[in-house]
Amino acid sequence: MQTEALVPAQVSIPIGGGWLQAELTTPPHAMGLVIFAHGSGSSRHSPRNQFVARELQAHGLATLLADLLTPPEERADQYTGQWRFDIALLGRRVNVLIDWARTQAPLADLPIGLFGASTGAAAALLAAAERPDHVSAVVSRGGRPDLAAGALARVHAPTLLLVGERDEEVIALNRQAMARMTSAVRLEIVPGATHLFEEEGALEHVATRAAEWFTFQLPRHRPAAAERAATGG
Repeated sequence: MQTEALVPAQVSIPIGGGWLQAELTTPPHAMGLVIFAHGSGSSRHSPRNQFVARELQAHGLATLLADLLTPPEERADQYTGQWRFDIALLGRRVNVLIDWARTQAPLADLPIGLFGASTGAAAALLAAAERPDHVSAVVSRGGRPDLAAGALARVHAPTLLLVGERDEEVIALNRQAMARMTSAVRLEIVPGATHLFEEEGALEHVATRAAEWFTFQLPRHRPAAAERAATGG
């Protein structure tokens, strides 16, 4: 595993008439890229997602933590909440991040995983359904995959659903979502954890399982576009 602290690059990703602000961290010889989809009202500065990202980086995975709203949208959303639950919009923004990564030379051939938290999990699954040739694995932390109900049957990427043991309503919603999915999907209950995984050791459990899932799944599910590029097809 990587042990040295990595310095993220601050990047701006064009979206329509604005920009999404992001942090890209790329370890040497990265084996894959994990794009984060944050939950309602959160951002690239989410301490929980930053914690998970550092664990992924230590396992040789590049990470892209990006805001899914432009700065003006974020300011408006703080008062109105009009976009934080717009799963279709957030899913399209995750697609923008995927498409951007495919144009960047250091990232273009890396298999892509998506890590979604809360409502961001629905956005990640929606993007996975719409970019099946590019998304190789998904992890959901305390997610609401049920909010992507119409897209769940079209998700091909292996998916890990992590939910706190004491987050009973979300456990039920995750089970409902699993029944709609046709891809390889696993639900794991984190002992003693609530929705935000604030209990001792809970977030460490999430980070470890996410790292294990991505490091196992990404090399086995190289995206078709990258396979064609590697073979000259």
